[in-house]
Amino acid sequence: MAEQLVSRVKRLVSGGVNSIVDAVENASPELVMKEAIREVEGAIDEVRDELGKVLANKHLASRRLMDANAKHESLGDQIEMAVKEGRDDLAEAAISRQMDLESQIPVLEAAVSDADAEEAELESYVEALQARRREMDEELAAFKESRAEQSSLNEAGEPVASSGAERKVSKAERAFDRVMRESSGLPGSGGSSRGDAAKLAELEKMSRENRIKERLAALKAGQTDENVK
Repeated sequence: MAEQLVSRVKRLVSGGVNSIVDAVENASPELVMKEAIREVEGAIDEVRDELGKVLANKHLASRRLMDANAKHESLGDQIEMAVKEGRDDLAEAAISRQMDLESQIPVLEAAVSDADAEEAELESYVEALQARRREMDEELAAFKESRAEQSSLNEAGEPVASSGAERKVSKAERAFDRVMRESSGLPGSGGSSRGDAAKLAELEKMSRENRIKERLAALKAGQTDENVK
């Protein structure tokens, strides 16, 4: 995958918050937010296109690898037959072809392995970008809701300057925290609610306890095997 696209994906996943929060100061922050969402959608399409190319190359390399292995095995049978028939000339020709295949097979295996790794990487980028898009949709919805609340308060003739400033400060604080978490280039946790955060914490605790039990069981099984010996 092109380095430029990799950098773009990481920027959109980890650094997009700054421009969106800064846009609140602009004349039309909602338009800026929508444009940012469209940019993420465009990046998703680009990564999917790249993924399609990788899958096609992987399929081609896999087919060539299968053919090479099959031909190598077939030549082995033919070599045995030629030796039995005393046809060293035919055996040597087949062995020469086998050696050519043996030089190609590791390269084809590496190509398939590299394609597997790139496929996994691209799929993770798609998932990260899709998650980021969902976050941005939530941020846009929250912004619209905030604007609607401010508008309704204005119509009611109540002061809103203080609450608007508080919302802006709160948004900036959340953005700062998220940027700090995502400065490593990894996807952030998103705008989960407190209830979701508690559930995720409980799930993590259960997972850790399960890993501890599995390791203990493995140690006990190892000791049992030693005693049997």
